[in-house]
Amino acid sequence: MAVQDGSTPQPTEIKLHQKSRVLEIGFADGRIFKLPCEFLRVYSPSAEVRGHGLGQEVLQVGKKDIEITAVDPVGVYAVRLIFSDGHETGIYSWNLLYDYGVHQHEMWQEYLDRMQAAGASREAGAGPFEARPKSK
Repeated sequence: MAVQDGSTPQPTEIKLHQKSRVLEIGFADGRIFKLPCEFLRVYSPSAEVRGHGLGQEVLQVGKKDIEITAVDPVGVYAVRLIFSDGHETGIYSWNLLYDYGVHQHEMWQEYLDRMQAAGASREAGAGPFEARPKSK
């Protein structure tokens, strides 16, 4: 989890657009990022998604129609997002959300490339898929 270091502008507004499944975040520097729920879910900062070390990441599949059901503040530095599939363990700091906004397009393409390489699907019902190295 990124720690607020003072260089990231503070958020000025957070809006959850449920119909379009987008979390819109405005920052004090005037930048506004529209982050799809699916993007935020597949890039959750939780250990369940990121693993506990390099190479431990779990490819998230079947999240195309995921929704955020709640946005809970965590102190003054982050929010916890609760998703319609029950996932609620990721803490999204302002630094992380700003970084996601800046790098969203490259990150999304990387995710799509990983999905294609794995032969996995964004569609619900795709089943669990772990992109972890198999132990020998």
